Amino acid sequence: MLVVVDSGISNIGSLVNMLRKIGVAATVSHLKDDIEQADKLILPGIGSFDAGMQRLSAMNLQDVLNKKVKEERTPTLGICLGMQLMARSSTEGKVAGLSWFDAEVIRFDPSLQDPQVKIPHMGWNFIDQVKASRLFENFPPNPKFYFVHSYHFKPNNEDDVLATTHHGYPFASAIEKGNIAGVQFHPEKSHKFGMQLLKNFVELF
Repeated sequence: MLVVVDSGISNIGSLVNMLRKIGVAATVSHLKDDIEQADKLILPGIGSFDAGMQRLSAMNLQDVLNKKVKEERTPTLGICLGMQLMARSSTEGKVAGLSWFDAEVIRFDPSLQDPQVKIPHMGWNFIDQVKASRLFENFPPNPKFYFVHSYHFKPNNEDDVLATTHHGYPFASAIEKGNIAGVQFHPEKSHKFGMQLLKNFVELF
């Protein structure tokens, strides 16, 4: 059973519609019992880091997610803020993250960017895959995805980086470690490439 974690911090409708287009039935739930039965999890999210972690805490989801991901090694995909919450911390706030990756989330540094490069990073951009992954099976080189964010993932272990994207400078736009993966972009808004990525996660990951 694929469970999309409904913590109230994302537009789940678009994601469910995209999954439906590829013939995947997903259970959307914030209930511990449903999450415990999942054989795959998607953790979507939009908004601020602290608000996202506070929602998970308020809904008593941290313990069950940690058990599923760290102990049972359930395949899990984080999307946008859902990926960022997998880090230890964020400069956007003070609340500790899930710490599934040794990483922090930082704001784009305008001092390293061309003045023409805007923050937030919004719109279509290419990814550059830097290691092999089932998540990107059947993709051409440098596919494009849709992004909306002002903060990005900064891993301390380069082996966790699956793909990078250039916005003023390269940043980690996809990560993977064992049973856990995250993407900064929105596959549910990324047409054929987003559909393929979700299909790969469901069928291959």
